Amino acid sequence: MNLPMDDEHAALFTVGQVADMLEVQQAFLRRIDGQRVVSPQRSAGGQRRYSRHEIGRIQQVVAMMDEGMTLPAIRRIFELQHELALLTRERDELARLLAAARREDSEEE
Repeated sequence: MNLPMDDEHAALFTVGQVADMLEVQQAFLRRIDGQRVVSPQRSAGGQRRYSRHEIGRIQQVVAMMDEGMTLPAIRRIFELQHELALLTRERDELARLLAAARREDSEEE
């Protein structure tokens, strides 16, 4: 049986809970949401809800800011990481298709 807490993308945590966990201000969490660096889901009442995955991203944001990076720079890094992941999956799929085509060609000879 899969429980919501087993899903790292399940939005279970409130702004207050995340702020307490990570020892950051709630205003900071609202700011990184406003800057689209981390985008929590919303409850039916419009309240921010964070998943474990997003909490990990917030930890990365805090570490990058401690190194002197700006929120726009951090957002761009996250965008590029996402693009790289998509391209990597596409490359792997193309490599798989190419290997299958080569196997078919060699079997026909």
